[in-house]
Amino acid sequence: MITGELKSKVDRVWNAFWSGGIANPLEVMEQITYLLFVKRLDEIQTRKDRKARATGKPDPSPFFTDDQQDLRWQNFKVKDPEIMYGIVADGLFPYLRQMGGDDSTYAHHMKDARFTIPSPNLLAKVVDLLDGISMDASDTKGDIYEYMLAKIATSGQNGQFRTPRHIIDLMVEMTRPGPRDVICDPACGTAGFLVQAASYMRRVHREELLEAEHRGHFNEKMFHGFDFDTTMLRIGSMNMLLHGVENPDIRYRDSLGESAAGEAEQYSLILANPPFAGSLDYESTAVDLQRIAKTKKTELLFLALFLRLMQTGGRAAVIVPDGVLFGSTKAHKELRRILVEDQQLQAVVKLPSGVFKPYAGVSTAILFFQKTDSGGTDHVWFYDVQADGLSLDDKRNDLLPEDRLGVRPQGDPLTPEEHAKNNLPDVLARWAERDGTERDRARTEQSFCVPKADIAAQGYDLSLNRYKEIVHEEVVTRKPAEILADLERLNEEIAKGTAELKGMLG
Repeated sequence: MITGELKSKVDRVWNAFWSGGIANPLEVMEQITYLLFVKRLDEIQTRKDRKARATGKPDPSPFFTDDQQDLRWQNFKVKDPEIMYGIVADGLFPYLRQMGGDDSTYAHHMKDARFTIPSPNLLAKVVDLLDGISMDASDTKGDIYEYMLAKIATSGQNGQFRTPRHIIDLMVEMTRPGPRDVICDPACGTAGFLVQAASYMRRVHREELLEAEHRGHFNEKMFHGFDFDTTMLRIGSMNMLLHGVENPDIRYRDSLGESAAGEAEQYSLILANPPFAGSLDYESTAVDLQRIAKTKKTELLFLALFLRLMQTGGRAAVIVPDGVLFGSTKAHKELRRILVEDQQLQAVVKLPSGVFKPYAGVSTAILFFQKTDSGGTDHVWFYDVQADGLSLDDKRNDLLPEDRLGVRPQGDPLTPEEHAKNNLPDVLARWAERDGTERDRARTEQSFCVPKADIAAQGYDLSLNRYKEIVHEEVVTRKPAEILADLERLNEEIAKGTAELKGMLG
């Protein structure tokens, strides 16, 4: 989450743009993002330079050549405003438009990048403010972008609120991407899921990625993201490049409006948190999705899309609103029946309703399933996440030290007191045992398995509370006669005290 200090810095930058005459919030957002991207490029290049000096080997692919040193943040930020303005307008932005290579998706989205800051003094002020923002955190730029989305009041209206990093991390850890996976997020936004999957690959499959075949697949064919917001596509492309993926497939696509025929059965892993805040007209929805689910609801249409995009044997981890789990319409029931009977539904992980605050208070769950087209659901594993390490109010403050948060806390396993504040490591540990010891857990526990037959008998209802059993403690109460006797005694004492008080008052 974005910190209060970082938030105040972004506010000051934002106000500088407005006072400088740029009133279009999307334009403000784009200009800030370009400059943050350039700043991050310079920070990465500085690390590459240190490595080159330490090893004595020149950097094989520098961002900036010897004659482009003026374009580096650390160099132009100290220039006079007029000189800086000329460097950025006439040198830096043309460089950005061509740096990704003519055939890259990055270049496709950046070819229209425009520099619209109107004056040298405003540029100097914004550069000075942005210079105090560190870009070393894994997705600070994404955090800043989502905060700006919230500032222009779009996040709650069109479903564009950000998936918390630790929830994405949990989904990636549970699906365990491999070197041969082809990963897709059909509503990628800032590409948070793809970025985290790439980070997982570099951490877990470091040795495999040293091989030319796997490295080429990682850079060219593994990551695919779609969105119909060109600003999102630009941000997502920059985010992927900054995280070491050279040529991801980040492109414009109306996922629900266009036929998926060209993308059908292409992907082995779907990771997504699609927008679920609206409905579409039948005329605006792809016909092949309507064949799977005759509905206008975007959350159901996206589920149908995922099934269409997945290879046989492919797997998915997707966030859905609670209504998908128990909705009573024909489309709701049919999609749940398809997941349970025709595919392999593996798990339902219930999330606390505060996970998406302050952007939204919607109650959600993560569905894990595999496409088989021949069934395979035996048991469905349920987990009731009650704490994710942060407070569940609008502030979303850390409840534990940073090294004890997230899916992989450092040091010893979490204590019971720490687990009560962060369930995520336990989710991952129990998920690994879903076909073993988890089968024996009672339905009174935080996780348990439910046989397919029980789910079918409940009309394919997937809400956790439908199956969870709650043990009520027996409360021992006194006999009514004893309580009445005590009341009579108390009344007598009150009457006696009242009489004594009257006597004292004469």
